Amino acid sequence: MCKACAARTLLRPATAAFTGRPSAHSAAVSPAVQQPAHKLSLSSSPALATKAAGAGAWPSSSRLLGASLAAATAKPFSTVVSGAATKAKLDPRETAFDIPATHRAAVVDAPGGKVQVRTVKTPQPADLARGEVLVRVIYSGICHTDLHAAINDWPVSAQFPLIGGHEGAGVVVALGPGADEYVKVGDRVGIKWLADSCLHCGFCRTGHEPNCVHAQTHGFSRAGSFQEYAVSSARHVTPIPDALPLDAAAPLLCAGVTVWKAIKVAELTPGQTVAIVGSSGGLGHLAVQYAKSAGLRVIGIDTGAEKAALSQSLGADAFVDYKTCGDLVAAVRAASSDGLGPDAAIVAASSAESYEQAIEYVRPTGVLVPVGLPPAASVKLDVFWSVFNTKRVVPSYVGNRQDAIEALQIAADGGVRVIYKTQRLSELPDIYERMHKGQVAGRVVVDCSL
Repeated sequence: MCKACAARTLLRPATAAFTGRPSAHSAAVSPAVQQPAHKLSLSSSPALATKAAGAGAWPSSSRLLGASLAAATAKPFSTVVSGAATKAKLDPRETAFDIPATHRAAVVDAPGGKVQVRTVKTPQPADLARGEVLVRVIYSGICHTDLHAAINDWPVSAQFPLIGGHEGAGVVVALGPGADEYVKVGDRVGIKWLADSCLHCGFCRTGHEPNCVHAQTHGFSRAGSFQEYAVSSARHVTPIPDALPLDAAAPLLCAGVTVWKAIKVAELTPGQTVAIVGSSGGLGHLAVQYAKSAGLRVIGIDTGAEKAALSQSLGADAFVDYKTCGDLVAAVRAASSDGLGPDAAIVAASSAESYEQAIEYVRPTGVLVPVGLPPAASVKLDVFWSVFNTKRVVPSYVGNRQDAIEALQIAADGGVRVIYKTQRLSELPDIYERMHKGQVAGRVVVDCSL
């Protein structure tokens, strides 16, 4: 993905001069290898409460899962998060609160333009509006949404000049008036897709902050995390657990939150089956693990022996290779325990055909949860048989503040490991080029100081 984006959410006027800060207003079926270490126990129902936090404080975080990964298959660029009992190794930059006059940022000047890493003015404490915080961004994940925003190939356009990025992990270095109600200097926080919302409307009060008509988004309608210092809303930054290294936390702020929300939207119970389309990708490899953390049986769908091995090492109970299985619908149904198909399908791939296949192979009463965004795609739905078989299509946009806290806590407790490669912010132009050609596997995290 990335992010399903409604025009009302994304298109907001940029009224501030460009300074690097936001406006103040504005397949053959193969049985999985048994992985006992991944059989995680639930400490509560997976239908976790989605009640939105009030405007006065972050929602309290509950420990969702008690078990941790005892051992995980070693992979290049992989991180195994041990569990909340021990703190992550401290990055020295987490205790450096100096604020320079300028910093580096990756800027796209116009729609479809090239990304350039250059020097921009750093907002100072006196520049911060009420409720704003200045975050020293140490690491930022890269999402395909960032590429879509830069090349401007979506039905809606980002605000340019654009500083992309919405998977930023760092520390608070300055507070605007009133921001101390939510955070303090030195707090480890994440900058995610949702930059701000009103917290007063019906959407916000019921946990649907991303659908707020006043919502702002990092790296799209506001400057994002591809820079060393970024301004965000104190009430929407996400606390990062001490057990999570910042580089490992970064991809969870979008990819992790998005797939965790999709699993919750599916409203499954332990023991039911979910198909993950794109099970070894940047979103899919996390979706497999979050699903196993919720006590679900997982059918991974992807292609190739390497991707099959990865999906199964992360806990997939069965794997369907969509290129070699012949009849994909029949193969996925056969991979379910009773041959009737999975209870849900989460499509994390950007393929229109994947959606039409998924609505066919989910069992009667099953649910299709769209997440990936194929360009200019639509899904043809047979109304008679969808009604007759009580099949549902429930799109999932992105998680709210509570969903983000849950997604990070599950990882901190050992339920998820992120597979990623770390590169320099200065390499972003090349990374974009390789992403555009489909040559990037897994997640990429950039060190914003390099």
